[in-house]
Amino acid sequence: MDRTLLHADLDCFYAAVEALDDPSLRGRPLVVGGAPDARGVVASCSYEARRHGVRSAMPMSEALRRCPQAVRRPPRFERYHALSRQVFAILGDFSPEVEPLSLDEAFLDVTGSERLLGPGEAIARAIRARVQAEAGLTISVGVAACRHVAKIASDLCKPDGLLVVPREPAALAAFLAPLPIERLPGVGPVTGPRLRALGFATLGALAAAPPDEVEARLGPGGLAWRAMAAGLEPTGAGRAGRRSRSLSHETTFARDLRDREALRRVVGQLSDEVGARARAEGFSGRTVQVKVRWPDFRTITRSRTLPEPTQATEAIFRTAWGLVDEHVAPGAAVRLVGVALQQEGPERPAQRLLFEEGPGGAPLAATAGDPGRLDRAMDAIRARLGPEAIRRARDLDPDAPLARAWED
Repeated sequence: MDRTLLHADLDCFYAAVEALDDPSLRGRPLVVGGAPDARGVVASCSYEARRHGVRSAMPMSEALRRCPQAVRRPPRFERYHALSRQVFAILGDFSPEVEPLSLDEAFLDVTGSERLLGPGEAIARAIRARVQAEAGLTISVGVAACRHVAKIASDLCKPDGLLVVPREPAALAAFLAPLPIERLPGVGPVTGPRLRALGFATLGALAAAPPDEVEARLGPGGLAWRAMAAGLEPTGAGRAGRRSRSLSHETTFARDLRDREALRRVVGQLSDEVGARARAEGFSGRTVQVKVRWPDFRTITRSRTLPEPTQATEAIFRTAWGLVDEHVAPGAAVRLVGVALQQEGPERPAQRLLFEEGPGGAPLAATAGDPGRLDRAMDAIRARLGPEAIRRARDLDPDAPLARAWED
């Protein structure tokens, strides 16, 4: 509890950028995403659109049905990346420890910056002022002694807010106790109802339950949730913390995809995103899962458990592509594909790769590279220059521009 952590989250980022560049859109229902007749989904929407029930990842056709007066704009990723780099450069001026989670979201550890720049609240105010003045965007910031509480705080103070959570145990418990269980990072639409059915409707109810009762009802992972509900890092979580038992990314294609190499590139990009997020969140998983949806909406999920937990992009990709290659026939049309990392556990030491064999009997380190060193280097470059600053060659379409190749 002696650290000061910030969670900074740009408000409705894509929609905010569109309104920044076209002031006539300010105050109007606005959705950013693909066309409704091309299976487009909502990438971002303004708060005016959200009042009509529009949400990110919703089919665009459904969004426009709920809010027919909404203005739709197609995504402009180059513009979003440019502004993201500008904002992350600002964040980097306040702490060398910036962990990006996406284009518009990051954790900052400002513990070492407080002696020079003042307490966490003052740093958060300075960040918000600079982002507004230099990038023209609003950013919500949560300040707390551990990461998941900072994330809860930034969610609660949106839009354009700042919320400091006290670190004193009694005040912290009073802040967290009345919050609904769904506020806990990692508790989604499936887990939330399950926890409620077991009597854990609020964070306070879960935090107050006896540990043996929680373990009996939820398994060993429930003790980590209990600690988080009390405002504590789960035991053994280390610097990043362990907040979720599954990390996933998926994409829906505008047109059914039959090109095998293009499908492989997408699986590579999704694996890269999952791996980067896992490292940012301190998560290592033993199980890789893929999700495939056909044009008729039939959907399968297939998974494979690894010998040891990992957060290495290469290990995730090899396993994910192996599953897709095994279960998707050549030439078959695919509507959606997703990659997930599950079943949390401690990551194996990287040096063991030197003594394990990969395909063809070569050392695994020779076939995969040093995953920790390579991944950390790529993460550092992206943190400084933006999420698209560096890519793996296998993820690039040779017939498309390097920028946003697989999305083109």
